[in-house]
This record gives sequence, structure tokens and C-alpha cells, in this order.
Amino acid sequence: MTLKLYSFGPAANSMKPLLTVFEKGLDVEKHRLDPAKFEHHTDWFKAINPRGQVPALVDGGKVVTESTVICEYLEDEYPTEVSLRPADSFGRAQMRIWTKWVDEYFCWCVSTIGWHRYVGNMVKDLSDAEFEEKVKAIPVVEQQVKWRRAREGFPQDLLDEEMRKIGYSVRKLDDHLADHEWLVPGQYTLADICNFAIANGMPFGFKELVNKEDTPHLVRWIEQINERPAVKAMFAQVELEKLGPRE
Repeated sequence: MTLKLYSFGPAANSMKPLLTVFEKGLDVEKHRLDPAKFEHHTDWFKAINPRGQVPALVDGGKVVTESTVICEYLEDEYPTEVSLRPADSFGRAQMRIWTKWVDEYFCWCVSTIGWHRYVGNMVKDLSDAEFEEKVKAIPVVEQQVKWRRAREGFPQDLLDEEMRKIGYSVRKLDDHLADHEWLVPGQYTLADICNFAIANGMPFGFKELVNKEDTPHLVRWIEQINERPAVKAMFAQVELEKLGPRE
């Protein structure tokens, strides 16, 4: 039975299951959707995930959505010699504290700035009527709001607060990694994969916050993960979107 993974390129939430697949060496049919063409809002994809969001995993007649949930599902259903989850309950709890934090806090503040800087560019040249047509195809109301804000530009007070949260987040990671090689002591896990998916581009996109002077331990961890064979293979085989910043 063929596993099928629908995602964008290897960044943010799409990277989580992509990197999990590469680390575990699973045979998965990869389908890379193009966000610039709004493929995730097409009828054929909404038949797979009615929310119109990637990533989505199809395992026979079963569909699993939500990036971190997909990673855990792969660990449950497809155990391999490479284990990305601690064997003991306390270790798994520590892992899930970090995956919960990235899903509920870290990802969101970084995402807002990313939408403001990059995503709005995909719709800035559309007419109002064309833009509204695109928005009508988005099934999640909160995502419709986000697209409208991305087109107009997010309020400055919101951007300032999100940057404060990012500053707190990178200090939290750096402080923890000062004393530990990995987020869960002693093992590279889904906690590392899920946080790396958000943090990897930060030495470029947020270099005033993430750099060798201010966050040396976080940078060491990012570089260390980038040296893993699975990470190199993922970036070599799956194209990453190139979106220019807001002018």
C-alpha cells in the first residue's frame, strides 16, 4: 500500500512530516503543491483535506492531517530502526511538551511575520475581484482573514508583539540547548524536527535575533541538524519555494 504525502516545500509545517519520512527512510509518494497557484484550495485537494491545508497524509483509505499528528502517526504505524520518539513515558512527555509549544506558540508568531513579509506578495497584483475569488475557495474562515491581512499588511502593533514573542522563543530554545545536545536530553526526536522546521530559516530571516553572537547554542543545533544525511537528502529532492519579501 502506497503512502502519499501532500505538502509544500521543506519549510514550516510541511517540513515536519517530510523530514520524518526522510529520517525514517519510508517509501512515500510525495506530492508537492504550489502555494503560488493556490493548489491547496482546489476542489481535488479539498476532497482529500476539506480544510484546504497541507500537509496531508493518505494511507490507503485513511487521511491524516495536522503536521505533528502525521509525524506521530508515522511513528505508530511504520516503526523503523530509526526511532524519533523516546521509548519511556517521561521522555515522550518531554518530547510532546516541545511539539505542543511549537504548534501553539513558536510557529504562530513566526508565521505571522512570514505572512506579512512574503505571502502577501502572491496576491498583491490581483484585482479586488480576482482576490475575492481566491478567498471564496478557502474553507477556513480564519485563513480568509489571514489572507486579507497579508494583502493589506498586518497592523504594526500586532507585528511588534509577534516579534517580541519570537525574541522570547529563540532565547528559550538557546537557553535549553546550552545544556543539551537535543531538545529531549539524549535523543534526536520529533521535538527537534518540529522546532527545526520553524527555526531553520531564522538565521537568514531573523538574523538580528538568531546569530552566533546572541544565540550560539540555537545556531549550533540548527547547523548540526542541517548536517544530517536525511536533511541533506530532503533539501536535494524536494524543492523549496522562493518568495521575495514585501517591498
